[in-house]
Parts: sequence; structure tokens; C-alpha cells
Amino acid sequence: MKLGLCTGTYADLPLEEVCCLAAEYGYETLEIETFEKDNLHLDVHTILEKDNIKKYKKKIKDYGLEISTLGNHPESQLVMGPYGKDTDDIYRGTKEEKIKFGTEAVIRTAQIANEMEIPVVVGFVGCENFGRVCQWPDAGAWEREEEIFAERWGKILDKYDEYGIKFAHEPHPNQMVYDIETAQRSVELLGDHQSWGFNLDPANMMMYDIDVEAFIDLLGDRIYGVHAKDAQIVKQNVGRSGLNPHGNYRRIDRGFRFRIPGWGNVKWEDIITELSMVGYFGSLTFEHEDITMSRLDGLKKTAEFLKPRLISAPFEGRNDLNFRF
Repeated sequence: MKLGLCTGTYADLPLEEVCCLAAEYGYETLEIETFEKDNLHLDVHTILEKDNIKKYKKKIKDYGLEISTLGNHPESQLVMGPYGKDTDDIYRGTKEEKIKFGTEAVIRTAQIANEMEIPVVVGFVGCENFGRVCQWPDAGAWEREEEIFAERWGKILDKYDEYGIKFAHEPHPNQMVYDIETAQRSVELLGDHQSWGFNLDPANMMMYDIDVEAFIDLLGDRIYGVHAKDAQIVKQNVGRSGLNPHGNYRRIDRGFRFRIPGWGNVKWEDIITELSMVGYFGSLTFEHEDITMSRLDGLKKTAEFLKPRLISAPFEGRNDLNFRF
């Protein structure tokens, strides 16, 4: 396993500065964001020209780093929505224009990943109306949404197949896939598509009190990426707001807070153990969404906490009289 950094955490800094920070604190891999708007880390319109990819990869390698995954959460959200003002900051247009833009963007990311020899793209699938998880007022609304999901994402994943790339959806609220049941259902809806899998974020799972270890055990063969993010269930507040409260993340009375690894309720030794048991030895990519401390604090403290806990290789087995496994 390797310690990675999501460059989106530092979207306002030049890539060179982010690489310096990552290398200084012992990070080994990067998840590079590929969205179009205000992206200082990768220009999706020029990266495929001439020998730009070769130069880009050399730049990363010169810092002693490698790229583990490409990310495109904002634009991939547009494939299934929502389509109103909620997503105008990502792309302004009609519903049809947003779907077209999101679809083309997520396919373009697969093309870039193929040229870069990066096996996985991480993102969201979107959801036009997350309120449809409730059976009222339209008991069949969610099932109709499932049909649209299978049709749109099935076509996208066929393109991923052509490029030899996996798409790792990150289960999260406001997505068609947000827990174990919807993850299993998505595999069924997509016909067991081999380019379809998941980016595990334990903190996102905790927003619905999902058993993260059970997710790993049940869907481990489809976990293509992991975000190292923790969550705190704030005991003095959770009885009032629940685990998925509305409003600003800085509210002191929220019952749920995203935290850096080691500062929340995630049992990292258990998570890492289960990942090892299902054969995942890829990157655990730190994503800073902790509003209680600076990003630099998070970068330092996460490396100090997680790096000693990462398992570098699977159990090689023993065949002696005491232990034959």
C-alpha cells in the first residue's frame, strides 16, 4: 500500500508546489484532477498534444512521485445531474447540454488516463433528484432513475472498456450509488460491467451509518481506489442533527464532521486489514475536508498517522509444523 494525496485539496496552488509538499511529507502517489474549470494542475485541452504527456509524467517523477488515479468528480456529476442552479458552477447550460458536457468530459478523462497509462478514473455518477430515495410522493421514481443510470453509464463504460480503463465511483450522498445496497444494485444494473467499480471513502459511508468493513468484504473485487478521509460523529450534537445535517460544514452544532485520518471514528487498522484481506494494495489517497485545521496541518498529521499503518505486501504464507496457511 502507498500513501497518496488528492491534488484537488490544493486546487489553488501550482502543481509544482503541491508536488513539493507531497514529497516533503512522504507521500508517494497523486490523484490528479482533470476537470476543465480553473484547473491549475492539468490542461485537458493540451495534455494530449505532441509530447506533453511524457513531459508531464517526468515532472511528477522528478519529485519522486507517481500518479495513481485521475479524478473528475464535478463533471462526472452532470451525467445524472442535478441539472438546475445546483450545478451551474460546474457548467452552465440546459439539462441536455449539461449531460452532453459531463459525458464528453468523463470519456475524455478515460482517453487521457489511457495515454498516461493510469488504470483508474475516480468520480461521481450523479443523481437528478436524491429525494427520490423516498417512496413518497412517487413510489416508482427511483426505479425509473435506475433505468436512465444504466443506459447512460453503460455507454460511458463501453468507452472505458475500449480505453482499458476502470471507472471508480465514490459512494456519497446525492449519488445513485451511496451505500452497500445501491453499490450491489449498480453492478446488477450495469450487467456486471468489468470497467465499473468503486472508490472507497470511509467517511462518506459513515454519513449513512454504513458498515465500511462489510462494504470491503462484499465488494472488495471492485474497489479500485481508496480515499483516506475520516469522520467524527459529534456525540453532543448527533442526537439533534443526525449524521447528515444541512448547512455549512463549519457549524459547531453539526452531528457529523469530516476529519483527517486518526481524528475521527474510523477504525483505520480494521479498514486496512480488510483491504489487505481482499487483495487491495493500492494507494490510500488523503483528501483534506477537515474544517478544524489547516491543510498543511492535515498533510503532516495524516502522513504521521497513516504511513506506519500501511501494509506493504500480503502475507506470503507459512508451511511449517506450527502454522500451515
